[in-house]
Amino acid sequence: MKIAVPKEIKNHEYRVALTPTGARELTGRGHQVSVQSGAGEGAGFADTDYQAAGAQIEADVDALWRNAELILKVKEPQPDEVARLTPQHTLFTYLHLAAEEALTRGLMESGATCVARREI
Repeated sequence: MKIAVPKEIKNHEYRVALTPTGARELTGRGHQVSVQSGAGEGAGFADTDYQAAGAQIEADVDALWRNAELILKVKEPQPDEVARLTPQHTLFTYLHLAAEEALTRGLMESGATCVARREI
């Protein structure tokens, strides 16, 4: 599976959805992991940490999304990210859709499979 980890773009969000250890587990099981350049910086992970774990670093955000099957995020997608979603994607992230009608409609229109995770 082609797994993508984009840099979080929501204001004041510095976490990353996958650590280098998680990337190592996934690549060790045969998955292709691509991490957007700088995605882990706010959480203390350098691009080289992800590369050492077997992940590819992708500077082109459009290519990252276009080539992904599974997208891992921390927070709900922002409008620019919703616009990148297609039916080929499965999105795994925090979603609180009851309070976000526009987001809900955008996700439905994208055709992507969207899986909500519980924020702790």
